[in-house]
Amino acid sequence: MFCFQCEQTAKGKGCEVIGVCGKDETTADLQDLLVYALKGLSQVSLKAREKGITDRDTERFMLAALFSTLTNVNFDPDRLLGLIKETLNRRDELRQKIGEEFTSDAATFELPATMDEIIEKAKKVGVKSDPTIDPDILSLRETLIYGLKGVAAYAHHASELGKEDDYVFEFVERGLAATVNAMEKGLEEWVDLVLECGKANFKAMELLDAANTGTYGHPVPTEVPLGHKKGKAILVSGHDLQHLDAILKQSEGKGIYVYTHGEMLPCHGYPELKKYPHFYGHYGTAWQNQQKEFPAFPGPIVMTTNCIQKPGDTYMDHIFTSGVVAWPGVKHIEGLDFTPVIEKALEMPGFQEDEDKGSVMVGFARNAILGVADKVIEAVKSGAIKHFFLVAGCDGAKPGRNYYTKFVELVPKDCVVLTLACGKFRFFDKKLGDIGGIPRLLDVGQCNDAYSAIEIAVALSKAFGCDVNELPLSMVLSWYEQKAVAILLTLLYLGIKNMRLGPSLPAFLSENVLNFLVEKYNIKPIGTPEEDLKEILGA
Repeated sequence: MFCFQCEQTAKGKGCEVIGVCGKDETTADLQDLLVYALKGLSQVSLKAREKGITDRDTERFMLAALFSTLTNVNFDPDRLLGLIKETLNRRDELRQKIGEEFTSDAATFELPATMDEIIEKAKKVGVKSDPTIDPDILSLRETLIYGLKGVAAYAHHASELGKEDDYVFEFVERGLAATVNAMEKGLEEWVDLVLECGKANFKAMELLDAANTGTYGHPVPTEVPLGHKKGKAILVSGHDLQHLDAILKQSEGKGIYVYTHGEMLPCHGYPELKKYPHFYGHYGTAWQNQQKEFPAFPGPIVMTTNCIQKPGDTYMDHIFTSGVVAWPGVKHIEGLDFTPVIEKALEMPGFQEDEDKGSVMVGFARNAILGVADKVIEAVKSGAIKHFFLVAGCDGAKPGRNYYTKFVELVPKDCVVLTLACGKFRFFDKKLGDIGGIPRLLDVGQCNDAYSAIEIAVALSKAFGCDVNELPLSMVLSWYEQKAVAILLTLLYLGIKNMRLGPSLPAFLSENVLNFLVEKYNIKPIGTPEEDLKEILGA
């Protein structure tokens, strides 16, 4: 195996024996083969488009299948093999339907008969399968693939709630198909494709924002308890609002409290979710701490999207997966019927007494902030607010992420910190106070709510009559997996400059590609909190 798609990749170069995420060699190889099969299906689907033939069900399947290959999503070889078989079946049916001949191996290969032969095939199509490829084109090709995985994740969530756009489907196909014969395109064409991936992701995030707010209302500022109530309990982790909604509906009136974990925290701000009286509070912190935090939770745990780690023996019998998530031996919920989860909650002891552990505020998405935009603008003009910091992105276990905690702690009291995604758990419970009633720490939401942050920045730039890059706004970002890659590409597509990125730079960026990003966008690796703040504020 060889995998370097996440920030924690071994030695900062690539995982070659077992993934730092926990995936074994077989899982890694099958993920590579699934991506390869999707490339072939994309080639066929694009040709079908030319003939006026589209298959929306297959396009939706492609999003879900590609999403399955993100870090910490699908670790189950049997389910991955099933996805490969379905990809090839859909490819061949569509190929017959349009009556076209294809010459690429990705569009024509047949699945070998035995697992050993399948793995042998997979090893021939992985990241390093072509030793002759130009390293810069390899870098851009993999950047595009990882960006497309992020697009697929967001577009899949939006599609599940009925929001879709043909451009997003088409670009995912076009992007994947372009990676089959990477050397056919020059560096400039590859750069254009990578930046267009940022455009497609912006559209996907816009769709998801419309899907979430259209279904569950615009988030409103909400205080979320960090403790718990005496009684039966269910814990919901991941990102999927639809699955949380189904659990809330199906557990209503059964004496069960529902808690969020990880990036589900912002869900407490949505009116159509917070209306449930048994939707109580938040348990634990970020995804990488689940093996420490989950054993103490006295009820079933549901992983709705990426972020699953190898379940510990103490909670293996009461953790569930849903959607695209899978782990060998873990019970999987098909569709939206969470009856097994509710039955397990009623069997388990639940919390034996109330506990007060304080609270945090969520719900500062674009509507909430722009609703008081005049107050914010006046605070900036009067000098009460000197600077905004967007400290956002993924959390992770790798050393160096305490940088973000210290950075926020050192931010001057006349500055406001906006945050989103699970990186917030490095400082989400800090009491930073307010500036004239405006909280100094504003939780914008999940990682996909980068769309909200962008809309806030655009609205402020219009109010001040300047470019976004001229605002008193600095972005200090952390990344871990492929949705973060997609968001970074969106920011580059929008021309955002002067971002700081950490805790380390992507291993899949070649020296020349990295230099290009530095020269054109002034992307910088994080330094120390003290040095970075001094440089940003000119102090």
